[in-house]
Amino acid sequence: MSKNKNYWQANLRLMTICLVIWFVVSYLFGIILVDQLNHIRIAGYKLGFWFAQQGSIYVFVALIFFYASRMKKLDREHDVHEDDD
Repeated sequence: MSKNKNYWQANLRLMTICLVIWFVVSYLFGIILVDQLNHIRIAGYKLGFWFAQQGSIYVFVALIFFYASRMKKLDREHDVHEDDD
């Protein structure tokens, strides 16, 4: 397999993982499973409500940092990184 094909397969795999996490947190936890999650309380708040209001935002911000750090590592592994001057 070519170097570029390996890079893009790894890149697509990483994007797929991030999008699946995004979907689970925003759509499943925030909309579909909200009633089931509301039976669990954390610090007095229903978990479904927490995910819908602010928990998903925390996860999204964490995903941004996770994606950036993994892409930096992936770029270096495949020698397509920008030079740090």
